[in-house]
Amino acid sequence: MSGRVNILLTIALVGCALFTVNAQYQSRRLFIELERAQAAARQLEIEWSQLQLDQSTLGKHARIEANARRDLSMAAVTPNRTQYLTSGAK
Repeated sequence: MSGRVNILLTIALVGCALFTVNAQYQSRRLFIELERAQAAARQLEIEWSQLQLDQSTLGKHARIEANARRDLSMAAVTPNRTQYLTSGAK
């Protein structure tokens, strides 16, 4: 009778040990996955900040005006170059 109890306890002990090893393995695997996801989130946050900075730089009026002058040969409107249209005039 004592031999059967010892065998059952040994089997239970081995089962618990295997369960513990498996739980630790899963915990480590999930922790590594979490670290990778957090690193990816940090990288995306950096890229988002860079894109916001680029957007604010590209949208400045002085830059747009300089590009219009340089690339499109545009000039600012002056009163001498303005044509006024009036309704009813022939």
